[in-house]
Amino acid sequence: MDSNALMMVVMLVLIGGLFYFSSRTRKKQAAAQAELRQSVVPGTRVTTIAGLQATVTAVADDTIELEIAPGVRTTWLRAAVRDVVADAPDTDADAAFDSDEATIAAYESDNATIAAMEDGAKKELK
Repeated sequence: MDSNALMMVVMLVLIGGLFYFSSRTRKKQAAAQAELRQSVVPGTRVTTIAGLQATVTAVADDTIELEIAPGVRTTWLRAAVRDVVADAPDTDADAAFDSDEATIAAYESDNATIAAMEDGAKKELK
């Protein structure tokens, strides 16, 4: 066997090995994705392949019902689930309202401090 033929055999073996390992990786990823889609239960927050985040309200064999806003429900294929969203911090309206009140109080405090400084500066000028 000459060196060109040996080199060709080595290259074919390397290419075959690459194909084998890449297909094995793809199979593992597909199995993990299928397991993720099967693990979805009502109450789970998911992201679809379209980028929509919603809460699962019902599950059938190959479809799921997603609530995208309070009272707004849509039906999707289970295959449309891209991933499960980690629990986000509580972002209900009361928490946002409390945050707004704290911001307003800080703003008023800053304005009172500025006004006191301005009064002190005016008294020094007189």
